[in-house]
Amino acid sequence: MIGDKLVITNYHRQAAAKISPHIQRALNSPEDTISVSIAGESGSGKSEIANCLAALLEAEGWHCLILCQDDYFRLPPKTNYLRRKSDIEWVGLGEVRLDLIESHVRALKEHPDKPLSKPLMMFEENLVTCEIIEPGVRNVIIVEGCYTSLVDGIDFRVFIDRDYRQTHRARNRRARDPNEAFLERVLAIEHQEISKHKRRADIVIDGPEDDLPK
Repeated sequence: MIGDKLVITNYHRQAAAKISPHIQRALNSPEDTISVSIAGESGSGKSEIANCLAALLEAEGWHCLILCQDDYFRLPPKTNYLRRKSDIEWVGLGEVRLDLIESHVRALKEHPDKPLSKPLMMFEENLVTCEIIEPGVRNVIIVEGCYTSLVDGIDFRVFIDRDYRQTHRARNRRARDPNEAFLERVLAIEHQEISKHKRRADIVIDGPEDDLPK
């Protein structure tokens, strides 16, 4: 998503370093493709870890592509926020086109010789535009987002075990969400769903020690 701000720390680099060997063991040739989901609650470090993981793998000669769940929301960011304000039951899986993510992952695996058109969110402009992914083999397709553990066809699932109470500082650093009690209601609802996804993970990444609530 255009307008998102990443704040990368040693925690994100170390988490990526834990994941990387698992992915590389599954890659046997330059033509291989593996899909990886990185899931967890808001502010848990999904985007940062995804970017660090891609950098590590590319340094080893593998071609990577990151798909962000934020680009697959049904509504633009600010419009989606207003929809949540008017109807709190809108919060949840129904906000996101997981089916479209699944079809795009499948297309990238099965038809690397064809271009792919995907949505691209523009945060400040509150618009959904289009991005073209050019043809080419991607050895690792990284799908990051809160609900990406549920995407079918994923080969390796990562879950970041930090809940919304622990990620308060990280969310403030990214300065993307309105600072009000309503946000806590949204995150509590998301927590009820996302916490169940931990059991689907191939690897669980714990939060940093200084992230624990005092």
